[in-house]
Amino acid sequence: MTSGTIEIRAAVCRAFGEPLAIETLRLAPPEGSEIRVQVRASSICHSDITYMDGGWGGALPTVFGHEMAGVVTDLGPSVPPGGVCAGDRVIVSLLRSCGRCEYCEAGSPVQCSAEYAIDSAPRLTDEQRRPVQAGMRVGSFAESVVVDVSQAVPIPAHVADEAASLISCGVITGFGAAINTAKVQVGDAVAVIGCGGVGLNCVQGAALAGALPLVAIDVTDDKLEQARAFGATDAINAAGEDSTAKALALTDGRGFDTVMVAVGNAHVMEQALPLLAHDGALIAVGMPPLNQRVSLIPAEFSYLGQRLLGCKMGDARLRVDVPKLFRLYSAGRLRLDELVASRRPLDEINEAIALARRSHELRHVIVFPE
Repeated sequence: MTSGTIEIRAAVCRAFGEPLAIETLRLAPPEGSEIRVQVRASSICHSDITYMDGGWGGALPTVFGHEMAGVVTDLGPSVPPGGVCAGDRVIVSLLRSCGRCEYCEAGSPVQCSAEYAIDSAPRLTDEQRRPVQAGMRVGSFAESVVVDVSQAVPIPAHVADEAASLISCGVITGFGAAINTAKVQVGDAVAVIGCGGVGLNCVQGAALAGALPLVAIDVTDDKLEQARAFGATDAINAAGEDSTAKALALTDGRGFDTVMVAVGNAHVMEQALPLLAHDGALIAVGMPPLNQRVSLIPAEFSYLGQRLLGCKMGDARLRVDVPKLFRLYSAGRLRLDELVASRRPLDEINEAIALARRSHELRHVIVFPE
């Protein structure tokens, strides 16, 4: 059942690098297989900040935000029966999947090639009836969103909204980088460079897979302390020592089967290459700005059988991976609550973004009244 257009409050980006403006927007009802979801919690991801700073371009004005939990309020006329229902608590991810294209059929829904009407006809408009984009296919720095039903996964009753929201991007990206992309095996030597919110989830994914050693590398001691709590066996501060030599020594010079770079910086990716073992894989988890490039020696890379793998959203399959993560959390084997640094209302979003810029290891969550 679908109701009409509603008015919502949202944090709008009208100029890259400028503070967000709280505005009243109009949100159209869902069409086709879309749903409308009332936002309960929306975490600030550093991908949002990169976009807001202009690092990846894009059209403005835009409402960013893509790590969220909320309640389904309206269903489009083509939403399949027996799945998501009005009143369900759900996480919403930026990932969509049609289930029919070649990538979905091949088991890689993160690369879904289908076209969605919502992209060419935004459901948001401002007071002058001008279109406003929903950033990263969600736009959750707002009271409600309209998304495709494939982007939503139900939340178990016992999981709080703030904790659940983290799963929709940071957790599935980092955890999935270890489990789905790298396919870490018991006893694999693994290094994680960058121990922010995504990096910590790379660590706990590799730890649950049985990596040994599992080495965390960062430039601040507080992040490294967090990484140990999330399962790292060793921690190296790259600011004050030869991190490459020290990390390799932990593998007796052999190198690492997997190196996950959870920093959006191409220079850091280049620095990570000497850590790889023969047949090792470097997983590019963090996304640098578009103007950065990586240099390597192709002959050496080829001769050693090494691999450079991109990692989009942890190669997640939402309806397979998210329930597993909730089960791990319920069993006390996945840390979520420890990632939440603060909770703030929408009116304080610019202050929360400023905090997020300074505390990369934790998440600051925008919360909305029920």
